[in-house]
Amino acid sequence: MMYLMTDFGNNDIYVGQLKAALLRSSPALTIIDLLHGMPDQDLLAGAHLLAAVSSSLSGQDDVFLAIVDPGVGGSRRPIVLKADHHWFVGPDNGLLSVVKQRASMCQLWEITWRPELFSDSFHGRDLFAPVAAMLASGRWWDGALKETTSLDHAVDATDLHQVIYLDHYGNAYTGIRRGVLSKDHRLGVGGHELCYARTFSEVPEGALFWYENSIGLIEIAANCARASALLGLSVGSEVSVIH
Repeated sequence: MMYLMTDFGNNDIYVGQLKAALLRSSPALTIIDLLHGMPDQDLLAGAHLLAAVSSSLSGQDDVFLAIVDPGVGGSRRPIVLKADHHWFVGPDNGLLSVVKQRASMCQLWEITWRPELFSDSFHGRDLFAPVAAMLASGRWWDGALKETTSLDHAVDATDLHQVIYLDHYGNAYTGIRRGVLSKDHRLGVGGHELCYARTFSEVPEGALFWYENSIGLIEIAANCARASALLGLSVGSEVSVIH
């Protein structure tokens, strides 16, 4: 199984080219478009979102092709990470670092293979996709990867008290993991204090609240309303915990 998480968006040509490269390398590959709306060029938010989404999926040896790559064509390395039961392919720019730091077991490789045709600005299509397809097929190419011990770049893997993603309903994912807060805690955000509710139907229409979402993160929401608009939220908005 191949999962895609990128900041490419759904209205440009990039996702189609990425999937074409994957299927050219492995025609029988099953591809799941998890998210192509990762926060644009935001490595901190992307790293925490990738860690949460991947930890919510339990398949063995699934491959995550993860691309938020503002430094494409520069000095950052292309890497493969095996973290617990998942594979990750992407740039060594911090995007995979939260996954690595939270894993109980991991291995790391630098991608040393290069294709004959290699765009300076689209490593996702030309480099990452063929290597990800190789891993998914289980047929490694000789000399494609070189084992390494550490990442060049990492972001803080502790819980992030910020908004890391806004969905199309206007709900705001934070970088705080499930189980960190008790139901008595309140969240301070956008000049408001929000109480816990188990789900939307437990509060009146229009009411703001926080809850534990389906991928294991604390989420800020409103029943039948857009929390992001009511609170003026964007990715990076600060969230405080009130005891």
